[in-house]
Amino acid sequence: MKMPSPLHRGRLVQRYKRFLADIVLDDGREITAHCPNPGSMMGLKDADMTVWVSPAANPKAKLGWRWDFARRSDGILAGINTNVPNRLVKDALAEGRIAEIAGYPDHRPEVRYREGSRVDFLLSGEGRPPCYLEVKNVHLMRSPGLVEFPDSVTARGAKHMGDLAAMRAEGARAVVLFVVQMTGATRLSLAADLDPGYARAFAEARSAGVEVLAYACRIDDPDAAGGEIALTHRIAVEEA
Repeated sequence: MKMPSPLHRGRLVQRYKRFLADIVLDDGREITAHCPNPGSMMGLKDADMTVWVSPAANPKAKLGWRWDFARRSDGILAGINTNVPNRLVKDALAEGRIAEIAGYPDHRPEVRYREGSRVDFLLSGEGRPPCYLEVKNVHLMRSPGLVEFPDSVTARGAKHMGDLAAMRAEGARAVVLFVVQMTGATRLSLAADLDPGYARAFAEARSAGVEVLAYACRIDDPDAAGGEIALTHRIAVEEA
């Protein structure tokens, strides 16, 4: 998918109240941008970090800017918008670029199932069991090359793993796909120290037959015109 255009570079002052970020743009303007990320954003909210924002698409939006990308001091570039992974997966499914789940002609987003849950995509095709696909956003890296999920406690995420295990028990296919919005990733593990409950639910679901995939992203230079972000290749997932 295309990066937002235009992107404006700046310096992060602070991220606060989860959805707000004060930023000083390179041209000297001081702005407050919407932060489209409810997680802890560990490692991606340090003061003076280089960030990129885009003008709000809706002229009536309360905040005139949206925070899209951040570059850490070690050069790692990350997309911080948690809405992006589902869009990346939608594009990749349509183009058959996720080999492990290719071949399903129908990809329905946001389908209700189980009690109070929605699955990100329900894949279906004649002669094949339905495939329940849950997409997770990843942008935590505490050791070089190793990305981790989650970056904070996610009871909702643990419930999703139980829901997938239940569908697998009913004969459906169930897959969790971790989308790594971060450069430099070579493998993925669970941050059990941050959320032991999710780690347990993940291990139980995997034992029940839920498939686990992790895909890295290519993130073009936000300063270059016409940049893109896209799923590129599968990376290893370490045992919980």
